[in-house]
Amino acid sequence: MKILLPPSEGKTPAASGPIIDLDGLSAPDLTAKRKRVLAALQKTSKRRDALERLGVGKSLAEDVERNTVLDTIPCAPALLTYSGVLYEAMGARDLVAAAATDESLQERLRQVQVYSALFGRVNGLDVIPAYRLAMKTELGTLGRLTSFWKPILAKSSNLEPAEVALDCRSSDYRAAWPGPNEQVVLMGAVTDKDGKRRVVSHWAKFYRGQFAGRLLADERPLPQAMDELVARAEELYEVEFTAPTASKPAALTIVVRD
Repeated sequence: MKILLPPSEGKTPAASGPIIDLDGLSAPDLTAKRKRVLAALQKTSKRRDALERLGVGKSLAEDVERNTVLDTIPCAPALLTYSGVLYEAMGARDLVAAAATDESLQERLRQVQVYSALFGRVNGLDVIPAYRLAMKTELGTLGRLTSFWKPILAKSSNLEPAEVALDCRSSDYRAAWPGPNEQVVLMGAVTDKDGKRRVVSHWAKFYRGQFAGRLLADERPLPQAMDELVARAEELYEVEFTAPTASKPAALTIVVRD
């Protein structure tokens, strides 16, 4: 099984570590494209109008300036570089620390696939720098990055024919690679108060991260089929499952009752 995650907007710069080795990342078929995006990002980030072109405010000027030296600054595993609600709920830092002496956990963390505007896709242990770039950005001659990456990621998919993918991504990153409807399970959450339901938006990240973290921390192998994935979720939450159709992927929804 693969666990598909979005990147976080904010990232934690590594205090120490190796510099980026694009040739050493997973999915080496993406290396040439990653080099193109990195070069375009560095060029754009050096412009006077870089903030406007990258769609960020003045408070993020330091992040944009860091983009210009991404090939020379320290890097850390992706699960430590990305931050925010989802990664905190996942317990990412503890998982990476525990994986240092646990080969089985290392393998599970490599099944985590983070979709990235800069790298296309990295696994949880790929070593990357803290960058600032959104998938919806129009980056120089590359155009909108969602459109740039979509045909590339379609050819690069490492999802096996019978493998399940738990999709915890946001819409921009799903658009870059939606995956086969019959294999993808979208994860969401709703609140139920007196029979009235509301879709959980921001805090859906928390539940997605929490469930992903619990799957990864479990010593059992990751689920291999949709019914097994649903059974694992039912051990922890009240859930509802909608099977896939020809036009829609499956949906696994956590129900939070007030």
